[in-house]
Parts: sequence; structure tokens; C-alpha cells
Amino acid sequence: MSELSVNHLLGIKYLKEQDIQLIFETADHFKEVINRPIKKVPSLRDITIANLFFENSTRTKLSFELAEKRLSADVINFSSAQSSVKKGETLIDTVNNILSMKVDMVVMRHPNPGAGVFLSKHINASIINAGDGAHEHPTQALLDSYSIREKLGDVNGKKVVIVGDILHSRVALSNIFALQLQGAQVMVCGPKTLLPKYIGDLGVKVETNLRKALNWCDVANMLRVQNERMDISYFPSTREYTQQFGINKELLDSLDKEITIMHPGPINRGVEITSDVADSKQSIILDQVQNGVAIRMATIYLLASKIKQ
Repeated sequence: MSELSVNHLLGIKYLKEQDIQLIFETADHFKEVINRPIKKVPSLRDITIANLFFENSTRTKLSFELAEKRLSADVINFSSAQSSVKKGETLIDTVNNILSMKVDMVVMRHPNPGAGVFLSKHINASIINAGDGAHEHPTQALLDSYSIREKLGDVNGKKVVIVGDILHSRVALSNIFALQLQGAQVMVCGPKTLLPKYIGDLGVKVETNLRKALNWCDVANMLRVQNERMDISYFPSTREYTQQFGINKELLDSLDKEITIMHPGPINRGVEITSDVADSKQSIILDQVQNGVAIRMATIYLLASKIKQ
């Protein structure tokens, strides 16, 4: 299989395992490229990509933009804060106006779940979902799995615990789908108030005791508490959350084995993990950032090659 089975990257749940492996193999190639003195390839010289961010983003937006420029694509950036969306323009009108400028691909982050799927049915361009509400964030899950594969050799058979605010996290859902597709065992761990009621139906283990979860796993992916998505208080205080679900060096060193620590960022240092954990040799957080560019290059390249046909 030398091409993706999909025309858009809307969510991990639409991918096959072969799609993930193809993206990883392509990312291996691009990782070599971005570590060369000349980091650019002319692969997408005739492709125009619009980055549409209807929600704030720093890391994901920069990562996509860098990936696009490394592939020599033409890039236009759109931020809803400075746009006619504020004047009441609809999503389709906004996108169609951008597409009339002959854009081939749209990378979109939107606060509403399913925005990418909705758009894919109404416009003639390839769409990459850069996060839709608390639903999915597929490229983050791909770079997370890719980072595990790089560190541990394979994802299949590994035990991964996702810790923290599962309820509001698009990263958690995409990671669950991606890890299971590759044969990993998945556990979620956090306060009961931050675990969705349906979570057990997804075939994941559920644990509310962090130490038990860490002793079980090979990899712990620590999520940020998403205060901006919370309209009520889900736990008594940040201090109490940190005491029960934060990782510090003392806890890490007291485990029976050495585990790998991940974080999708941005990190609230001292809340979900302490600085000495984030900066330790067990942490692959900076590898995730670097791998994000390679994974996004691979995804854009593979989707663009379908447009060219």
C-alpha cells in the first residue's frame, strides 16, 4: 500500500492500521530531511495550503506551518480573531472565500466537534483536522505513537496509560484509537469527575490510583488540565489534583521499573509533572515536538499526492 485509504485526515477512527504505518515510514524519511543542513524539499512546490485556526494554538500551528514550508508549499494563515467570522460569516462562506484563491488543502482547528467532517462534505479540498473541540486531534496521536515506536521499538503490545483530564481531551480520544489500532493496551487514569461515563466502552482499562497505573504501564502520557473548557469545578483544588495525579521525581524513582514519560504540551510545570520529570532522561517530550514536524510533513505529503492525481 503506497497511498492512504482516505482523502482527508479527519480523525484516527477513519484510518486503517496500514495508513498509520505508511505515515510512519514516510515520517522516517522526512525526519532525515529535517536533520540535514538544507531542510527543504521541493515536493509540494505547486500546492497551496491554508491554515485555518478558529481557536488559539501556538505549537500545533507552528508545527504545521514549519512542515508546510519544509515541503516548499505556498502557505496562507487565517486567524478567526482578525476575520469576518466575528461579523457573522459562516464557516462554509469563510472557507469558500479562501478556496476561491485556489487553495488545495485546508488545515483546520475549530471549537466544534465534527467541523472538519462537515466541511469535507461541502468543499473541494483536502482537509486535515488540527483539533475539533474535545473530539479528535489526529496528528497529535500519530506523533505520540511515532515517538513511542522510536523510543521502544514498537507500539504493538506496549501498555500506555493516559493520565489526567480525559473528559475534555481530544488528544486522549485520538490516542486511544491510534494505540488500539496498533495493538497497544490502553488505560486511562484521573479523577472520576474527569473520566467520561462511556470510556469503558472503548475497551480501555480505567484506574483512579496513579501509582497502580504507573506500575502497570510502559508509557505514561500526562495530559494538561484544560481549565479553559471547564464551566464547573471538577476537583477541589489544583494542589489536591497535583497530590493525587501529578508525577514528581520521587514517585518516578520509587516505581518497580523505568517508564517513559510523554506530554502533548503545553505543560503546567508543577501541576501534572514537575520540572525534574519533564527534563529527565525518561521524558520524550522534546522528541514529540520534533517528531510532530516529521509526522505533519508525512501527512501533508501523502494527502497532497492524492490531489496531484
